[in-house]
Amino acid sequence: MRIFSLYKNVDVITLVSALTLVSFGLITINSFGESNGLFLKQLASLTVSVIAFLVLALFDFRFLKNSKILMILYIIICGLLGSLFIFGSVFNGANSWFNFGAFAFQPVDVAKVVILLVLAKYFAKRHMQIADFSHVLVSGIYAGIIFLLVLVQPDFGSAMIVFLIWLGMVLISGLNWKHLLGLFGVGALALVLLWNFGFAEYQKQRVLTFFNPTADLQGTGYNANQARIALGSGQLIGKGVGYGSQSRLQFLPESETDFIFSAFGEEWGFFGIMIVFFLYALIISRLAYLATKGESNFEMLFTGGVAIYFFAHFFIHVGINLGVLPVTGTTLPFMSYGGSHLLAEFSALGIVMGMRRHERIAHKSDTAHEFLGAERV
Repeated sequence: MRIFSLYKNVDVITLVSALTLVSFGLITINSFGESNGLFLKQLASLTVSVIAFLVLALFDFRFLKNSKILMILYIIICGLLGSLFIFGSVFNGANSWFNFGAFAFQPVDVAKVVILLVLAKYFAKRHMQIADFSHVLVSGIYAGIIFLLVLVQPDFGSAMIVFLIWLGMVLISGLNWKHLLGLFGVGALALVLLWNFGFAEYQKQRVLTFFNPTADLQGTGYNANQARIALGSGQLIGKGVGYGSQSRLQFLPESETDFIFSAFGEEWGFFGIMIVFFLYALIISRLAYLATKGESNFEMLFTGGVAIYFFAHFFIHVGINLGVLPVTGTTLPFMSYGGSHLLAEFSALGIVMGMRRHERIAHKSDTAHEFLGAERV
């Protein structure tokens, strides 16, 4: 019974929902037949990730309110991202991985959690001055450095996740609507600059294919077209586990990572997809609720940021698989194959649960107007 008392701060609904999604991913990966090795590796990654979650859930994370500690973490992660250009390995055209033989590590996944912590601390400390646009710019510099280090790898998908995390954190911090219009203007200018000086030719082709999907079905439009075919063929109840022809016959590329949503939909159909949507909605809504219970603005902002982190990944991944967003190559939280992102996701949840060890107890009327408008830091 003592072990249960140690983990009384763990939100069971969130954890069970995440583990269920991981199970769906494992079942889908295992159904590919010849990819059994991936199943065993993912199972090992899950074991490590759950252990990390259980350990982190026991921590008292109030020490992270120390700006010096967070700055050290930020400098370390920037250093790791920069060192990829010297020691990193190229995979699918992106210099994003450290290859250690038996396993590979993608530091951008950890960077997403670190930038959440840094932004949560920054906005919590300056919450009453958020109307000052300079704080939006300074926070943008923190996120922008990581954004650029990821973009030049080039990993446009992860760079967009970093941008959406920053944008979401700015919004829940209480940004003035006039500043929001200014941000959209800056964003439009950034897109023009990226198109002319930042995007590689293949990235431009993916965007152009998005606006004209049938222009090059055997080239840049192939992946998106196969993803739609796989999803459509699942119909109402799916073809059944192990009978997804698009994935098993390898018509659908990267079916265990970038297109696992389509691979799952082909085998489980519309009903299965609705279950997945429900589980993600449950996780995100629970995190939003837990954010209102945070001891201070730091915990509230970080927990809300984790919800944004998961939503950004889910939104972009599903959008790509449905053909409503350009193909950028992003994982689906908890379901896609890959140890780095799985460890980062469970670590983020572990930190949230650790922060719950000191959550405040307040009347409902107190929190209704306070998220995130409190003066507490």
